[in-house]
Amino acid sequence: MRDPKPGEWLSDRLSQGYVADYKPFMFVDGEGVRCSLYVSGCLFACEGCFNRSTWGFRYGTPYTPELEDRIIEDLRQPYVQGLTLLGGEPFLNTGVCLALTRRVHAEFGTTKDIWSWSGYTYEEILVDSDDKLELLHEIDILVDGRFELAKKDSGLQFRGSSNQRIIDVRRSLATGSTELWAQRLDATRQYEQLEKRALI
Repeated sequence: MRDPKPGEWLSDRLSQGYVADYKPFMFVDGEGVRCSLYVSGCLFACEGCFNRSTWGFRYGTPYTPELEDRIIEDLRQPYVQGLTLLGGEPFLNTGVCLALTRRVHAEFGTTKDIWSWSGYTYEEILVDSDDKLELLHEIDILVDGRFELAKKDSGLQFRGSSNQRIIDVRRSLATGSTELWAQRLDATRQYEQLEKRALI
């Protein structure tokens, strides 16, 4: 695992426009029922990474307009709270992720939220390339930082290691300081959402 210098790893040089997987109607990749897109390619190479297969930038299949249309249609379901971007590394695949997040906002406004996991910290993204900052402005919640095996904690919500944070990006950008996310859905409401999904 290594720490990149600002602007060292650029999506337009690294990304091949591939995705490892798309999983609709998930309930572990953030708050509520979500549609999760796993992009391909990551250079952090964290020891103990649970998703090593997605490190290659040509792993999986190309991102296509047909896949994008499918994601948008899945997001139309009323019980779906939003989109989640994972990987691989979303901030090294900004071409794919920006196209999708911009369309989500065009189609749904602010009625669907967007979560992303990243090996970058929030502060690193702020001083990196313009496309990374653009993507940051498109998302609502960022789970940031490298996975650190020595700090692994299976009891953490939505995080693998204790150094990682769940950041409310909208509030952070508005206040100029790093604001942590406060959970809005309780367990009962999450169960109700899943129950509704099962009935449809």
